Formats: sequence, structure tokens, C-alpha cells
Amino acid sequence: MDVTEKKIMIGCDHGGYRIKEIVRKHLTELGYEVEDVGTDSEEIVRYPYYAARVAKAVSRGEIGRGILICSTGIGMSIIANKFPGVRAALCTSTYMGKMTRAHNDTNILCLGGRITGEFEVLDILDIWLNTPYEGGRHEISLGLIREAEREMMTGRLWEGDENQRPEARAGIGG
Repeated sequence: MDVTEKKIMIGCDHGGYRIKEIVRKHLTELGYEVEDVGTDSEEIVRYPYYAARVAKAVSRGEIGRGILICSTGIGMSIIANKFPGVRAALCTSTYMGKMTRAHNDTNILCLGGRITGEFEVLDILDIWLNTPYEGGRHEISLGLIREAEREMMTGRLWEGDENQRPEARAGIGG
């Protein structure tokens, strides 16, 4: 996914609404086309519905990246990661925002609207938007995540046998 893509989808529940509005405005000012899937107030709603809208679009390849915001970001990240191909990460610091892109090639950023201040949220967002995926050694782990996902989508649990890793089969230490 090209980190310079200027289209992004954003969703929130009532606990993330205030921060979502700040993030949406910031993204627009940066030149992003923002698709806002709600919610549109602080009236209580259920976050899985909004997380599913964004995660489904990312999973289907309709959009490259998304942002989800609830009170803590925890619930949003849990439901988003149930969708194939989604790599959602809750970030509470700029370091997390940078590393989740560089090492995990995340495609959904989850934020806590009631646990992270607005200036920190914008710093995290900017780092996440502008950090490219490094690939290299990190691709091994992402490959294992894809393998596990394929296996579990068939209804079976992924065994994750470390002895079956390529280095072990080749007799290489590590």
C-alpha cells in the first residue's frame, strides 16, 4: 500500500466522536479525501457496527487505510482484526504509530478518544500516515500472519509450529 495514497475511511462510536471530528478536519487540511462512516454525535451507539464498515472496506480492497476511534480504541481494534487482511493497531504514542507501520504494515489505525489527548492523536496520525512499511525481515512475520489467517478462515486453529519455520527446516539457527 502506497503511504502517499490520499484517500482514507474513518469511523467512530460516541466515545470517539469529538476526536474523530478533529482528525477528520486535520486529514482534510492535509489534502486527504475522507470518507466518514459515522457516528455523527455523542449519542450512545455500538462500536462494532462502525468498525465493521471500515474494516470491511479495507478487507475488500475498496480502501487502502482506515482510522477507528472509540473511548479506548481497544474494542475497535478487536473487531477490526476479525476481518481478513486487516492489520489494525491501537496506538497511544508516536513510537507505536511509527513501528506499527514500519514493522507491521498496519492498514487501520485505532485511537482512544478518551485516553489520548488531541495533540498526541494528531502526532500519532501524522507519523502513521507518513511511515512506509520496511518489509525485509518483517515480511516473514506478516507471511506467518497471513498463513494463520488463511488456516483459521477455514474453521481450523493455526498450530504455529515454530519447528516448521523456513530457518528450522533449512537447519539454520535463529
